[in-house]
This record gives sequence, C-alpha cells and structure tokens, in this order.
Amino acid sequence: MRRLSHATNNYPGHIIPVAGTIGAMVRLPLTPAEVERGQRLGALLRRARGERSMLETALDACVSPETLRKIETGRVATPAFSTVAAIADVLGLSLDAVWAEINQPERGVEPTGSGHNARERLAS
Repeated sequence: MRRLSHATNNYPGHIIPVAGTIGAMVRLPLTPAEVERGQRLGALLRRARGERSMLETALDACVSPETLRKIETGRVATPAFSTVAAIADVLGLSLDAVWAEINQPERGVEPTGSGHNARERLAS
C-alpha cells in the first residue's frame, strides 16, 4: 500500500479516495463558507454553555474536552453529526436551532450564489 505524504492538510475537510491506493484518503481543504459555518457553530455552543464548565459539558456529552474546545474555537469546522447532536442535547439546543443558526450568512454580507446574477455582480 502506498502511503500519503504529509502534503495533505492537517485539518478536517472533505475526504476523497485516491485512485490506485488501498485505504488511502486525501482531505480537501475546507471552503471559506465551511470555515465560517464552523466558527458560527463554535460561537453558538460557547454561548449556550454559558457559565457551565467545558469539562462538565464535554463529559456529559461523552466527548473529550479537547474535542469540545476545538469545536468551540472553530479548529474543527466540520465535526461529526453525532458529536454535534450530543453536545446540543446536553446544552438543551434543538438540532433545528443549531442548523438555523450556523447557516445564517454573516450580517452585512450578501450571500453568494451561482448563476446569472452572480456573474452580473462579478462583472460590475
């Protein structure tokens, strides 16, 4: 089996198989939108946690305190669904509320899209 070099990113992103290898995966870089969404998730969880300790919250959610810290600081921008669900449950957040919060565009930033209107904005 071929090994991957250390040229891959050291942060989570999309994982794709590499042709011609068995079991090797490459992480694609996160998009700016994914990074921003991860930062919004982290901020939401920090606010919801309030004065509750990170250790207590993490242990109650059955995740490591280091994982919770990385999510709250945005270093893990795409945590596993089960991790987010467990933390949200401990903090009394509905997954619908989490989803709505993290998918809001930044205030004052116009959402970008594809298609004719996006090309017109770029051309102006």
